[in-house]
Amino acid sequence: MDPGLVIGIIAGYFALLVVIAKLTSRGATTNTFFTGNKQSPWYLVAFGMVGASLSGVTFISVPGAVGGGAFSYFQIVLGYMLGYYVIATILMPLYYKLNLISIYHYLGTRFGYRSHKVGSFFFLLSRTIQASFRLFLVAGVLQFALFDNFGVPFWVSVLITIALIWIYTFQGGIKTIVWTDTLQTLFMLTAVVVTIYLITQAMGLSIGGAIDEIRSTDYSRIFYMEWDSSRFFVKQFISGALIAIVMTGLDQDMMQKNLTCKSLGEAKKNVFWFSLVLIPVNLLFLGLGALLYIYAAQNGIEIPAKADDLYPMIALNHLSIFAGVVFLLGIIAAAYSSADSALTALTTAFCVDFLNFDKREEADRKRTRLKVHVGFSALLFIIIIIFKAISNDSVINDIFRAAGYTYGPILGLFAFGLMTKFKIKDHLVLVVCIAAPALSYIIDQSTGGWFGFFILALNGALTFLGLFLISDGKKETALNL
Repeated sequence: MDPGLVIGIIAGYFALLVVIAKLTSRGATTNTFFTGNKQSPWYLVAFGMVGASLSGVTFISVPGAVGGGAFSYFQIVLGYMLGYYVIATILMPLYYKLNLISIYHYLGTRFGYRSHKVGSFFFLLSRTIQASFRLFLVAGVLQFALFDNFGVPFWVSVLITIALIWIYTFQGGIKTIVWTDTLQTLFMLTAVVVTIYLITQAMGLSIGGAIDEIRSTDYSRIFYMEWDSSRFFVKQFISGALIAIVMTGLDQDMMQKNLTCKSLGEAKKNVFWFSLVLIPVNLLFLGLGALLYIYAAQNGIEIPAKADDLYPMIALNHLSIFAGVVFLLGIIAAAYSSADSALTALTTAFCVDFLNFDKREEADRKRTRLKVHVGFSALLFIIIIIFKAISNDSVINDIFRAAGYTYGPILGLFAFGLMTKFKIKDHLVLVVCIAAPALSYIIDQSTGGWFGFFILALNGALTFLGLFLISDGKKETALNL
């Protein structure tokens, strides 16, 4: 694709985002940055969350993963439905009752000062890693489509990628993101639908014919009932439910959007509609993946060593220029719809949970927030460069594996707080939350990696057990929700 065209697409896209940022950040305060003044329409939040939850990882990695795992990822998607039900009926009422900005304040209320800090720390660790993985994807695509033509090194691509986020989020924060995520979700879904149409046309198939073609291959297999398989349905379903709970319900990034809704009722509506939309959307991505592999086989196209490269390679090198334009808009929208909110959520959690923002003057809050925003941008840059040097797997696999270890302690903390009335020895919480992931890793390695994504359940259970062992036998009255 012509580099000038790529530059024009990127420039036009981000010019639109900057215009939206200008309009939504008028009169913005630090409170606006964190909460959006609790004025977000629920339907905008729900639609925008589709893009934020899927991200560039789903856009590239899910189609690529079809080659090795068929439609088995859909077992995880089915588990999401149970997870979102828990979020809407248990977690959302809790957060609205306590009127939280950072959801990890609950841990401080329930257990104590150190539990609050430990919960927030593990979120910061988890979301920093995830955001880095996701930005790595879009930086790689920009490198392939644009910067390689000019001999620009990868680290410059990463720097530009992060700088573009910073430009339109530093002022309006979550209020801006609710609106930009809506736009970016629209671009992402349009891109995948148009790509499916273009690839079926290139193969001489109707949409119905493409569905029949997919059904006739092994790619369409969804359910795996072999208990010793890493794709065993029960493991995948439970893992999906827990992934939804921790990566949405116990994640400051995703919950910060929900908490900008006007009321609990609207926030619940948002979660239920959002979860229903995810089913057909994920089927679209899986269907696209199957079509990409079928198209490659029919046209003698060599499958790249890294499955994540299949979609960009075919869209940019083997289909029409229009297909390449659509792909670029889709991947940029998909990646930025999750990465921009992650940067804002990291800033929020650090400022609220560690810097005692409620005790500062507005001018001081604004200066400090800006410094933290820049600091996390620099941290993302460093991690992406490291990830480039060490990763050889599909990014979606890397993200879920990392989530299993970093979100496990958060899952255990919230589960123990909500399911028991025991108090704990707060000063020992960090020991438990470090020991649980370490033990999970040892157990998984000793079983030859049998747990897979199910490592999250093991990690959460070990954290729960550890908290029980450091409980002091006293009970307290649970929150009435």
